[in-house]
Amino acid sequence: MTADKGSQFLKNYILNFVVNFLVYLTMYLLIVVIAQYSIKQYHVTAGMAGLVSGIFIVGALIGRFVVGRYIHEIGPQKILIVGLIFFILTQGLYFIEGSLTLLLITRFLNGLALAVATTATGTIVPLISPPERRGVAISLFSLSLVIGAAVGPFLGLYLAHFYPTFVLFTFCLVIAIAAFVIALFLKVKVEIEPKHEEHHRIHISQFISLPALPIAFVILICGLGYASVLSFLQLYAEQIHLTEVASYYFICYAITSILTRPIVGHILDEYHENWIAYPALLLFGLGLLILASAHAGWGLLVSGALVGIGYGSMTAVGNVVAVKMSDPDKVGLATSTFYIGLDIGIGFGPALIGIIVPSIGYRTMYLGIGILMLICILLYSILHGQRHRHRKIEEH
Repeated sequence: MTADKGSQFLKNYILNFVVNFLVYLTMYLLIVVIAQYSIKQYHVTAGMAGLVSGIFIVGALIGRFVVGRYIHEIGPQKILIVGLIFFILTQGLYFIEGSLTLLLITRFLNGLALAVATTATGTIVPLISPPERRGVAISLFSLSLVIGAAVGPFLGLYLAHFYPTFVLFTFCLVIAIAAFVIALFLKVKVEIEPKHEEHHRIHISQFISLPALPIAFVILICGLGYASVLSFLQLYAEQIHLTEVASYYFICYAITSILTRPIVGHILDEYHENWIAYPALLLFGLGLLILASAHAGWGLLVSGALVGIGYGSMTAVGNVVAVKMSDPDKVGLATSTFYIGLDIGIGFGPALIGIIVPSIGYRTMYLGIGILMLICILLYSILHGQRHRHRKIEEH
């Protein structure tokens, strides 16, 4: 890569990183307060408040299905701009206090818009990255989501506690506009020969990358495991009288995830993804098992650190593998498929887990999911690890 190309890549990479971070920041700013807002504003039940929060994921899934089909025909940069305009408009809908139905529609459309924008940013990364550095590029880029997930909930709860909800909605709208302005400075030149398909025939491969499906399924299981932490950690901590320590769980998660990500990216570029996947799944499972047996604060902190390394590394592996297994002109579809698996796991995991928790309790639930993550080592090996252990990441 020449100096000029390297400079242009770095500029586009940083701008794309910031845009992705800002979009996910708004998501996590709202996700921690929207259920409580719907209860106070519209006097709904806790179940309906959960629907208000969860319908966002339904919109995101539909958005990823659709945009994955057309992103290479239209171009990821154009898709990104359209997605961000749509994102701004849907952020504006939060100001209209009409009815619960309108709020549900707003959440659905907001999730759809986020999916369009973030599928585009996720597609841009492997397309602009040098093949020999693609693992590092994708791995570091995923930190934009990690940082957004760490900062967003804290900031959202702070604003909701000290200011009226109007201020939070305004802040999110300003962030969305800032993301759009920054995206205008992106200069992504990607030449991909479109494949001429018979558009009158609908096939699943137009919406899902079949080669990326096995790793997407593994990531779905991982997403379900992480959803158990996102949704039930606070309730579990209250039960075992470790509420104060629990607030530091995600700080430990973020720190270890951030510190290990460059190393993960380097190994993904220089070696095979199996070098990361097997220990990552092992650490993820151990982190949940430690959480299940925690009786002191250190147990929660160690669990957070291990989950940060394990789950954080697996999301990087999943993204890289999805891209690697797909044709060069299907990178957008592969990225979309990866996120669909992740969204299903995180989005619908809490509902599934919530059904069994009353019967078995939180400790047994975390014990079971910890064992499931260890079983996922075998699942990964069957679906990908043993079948493609000789393929190189820079192959495409």
